[in-house]
Amino acid sequence: MDISNSAFILIAAFAGLILLFVFLYFVPVNLWITAIFSNVKVGLLELVGMRIRKVPPGVIVNSLITATKAGLNLTTNDLETHYLAGGNVPNVIRALISADKANITLSFKQATAIDLAGRDVFEAVQISVNPKVINTPSVAAVAADGIQLIAKARVTVRANIAQLVGGAGEETILARVGEGIVTSIGSAKNHKSVLENPDKISKLVLERGLDAGTAFEILSIDIADIDVGSNIGAKLQIDQATADLKVAEARAEERRAMAVALEQEMKAKNVEMKAKVTEAEAEIPKAISEAFRSGNLGIMDYYKMENVKSDTSMRDSIANSDESKSGGSKGSDKK
Repeated sequence: MDISNSAFILIAAFAGLILLFVFLYFVPVNLWITAIFSNVKVGLLELVGMRIRKVPPGVIVNSLITATKAGLNLTTNDLETHYLAGGNVPNVIRALISADKANITLSFKQATAIDLAGRDVFEAVQISVNPKVINTPSVAAVAADGIQLIAKARVTVRANIAQLVGGAGEETILARVGEGIVTSIGSAKNHKSVLENPDKISKLVLERGLDAGTAFEILSIDIADIDVGSNIGAKLQIDQATADLKVAEARAEERRAMAVALEQEMKAKNVEMKAKVTEAEAEIPKAISEAFRSGNLGIMDYYKMENVKSDTSMRDSIANSDESKSGGSKGSDKK
């Protein structure tokens, strides 16, 4: 009987401990006491409701205590709604306190919207108080005289709270500043004027209103460094001259090929004419024999024609021999 009583007492004690842990889990009494001593009105039923809705009471109560001590008028319902929407409640509270101390107009609705948009609202407030410097990458541009300049700039920006939701980020600022630098250098008459007055680039870029539609306000653009690059104009001229030379060579080759083709064509015509002459000479004996048959040519006439040919041949040989002798005598005189 004593054994059964002791076992019952142990089971009851164990069950009591379990019930105590469950009670303390669903009813965070320590948070409720902390809230009371911090002049924050939070009921036990509210804390139990947070547990049921899977909202950590510690995050909500501690954030509400911090906001109340800073003079912000918020409720547990506001913080709980933002947490359930996926927001970072402590970060929003820190941002509201920083904005209030810096006299920056920032409502709870704005802060939660910025936080839910994926931006760090606390960092945005800090940038609004303490402007941020963004270093641009090297931007290469070519002046009107063909000389390339490589510039680097430092852009000082301040967060624009009103445009943080839906506004463009740092990448857009860098892209626009780079575009402005390229335009400014490209519009310069020569690279020397840019090197002498780099502040002209800053003024021209600032006048373009590059921060429109972005989450930042550009305070200043300072040219940190300008280096002289390659002579792009000379390279382009060299490339153009090379291209023109190749075109001229191609045209000359075309003309040469046409001349060779014409020469070959003339040679073929010459061979063709010689063939016609040979063909015509071959017809002469036929014509003579036909003249004999028809009686138009007698035997004496034929002999006379042969004598004329012999005389002509002899005269040609004598003339050729005289020319060779005269040429030889001229050569001996030269010696």
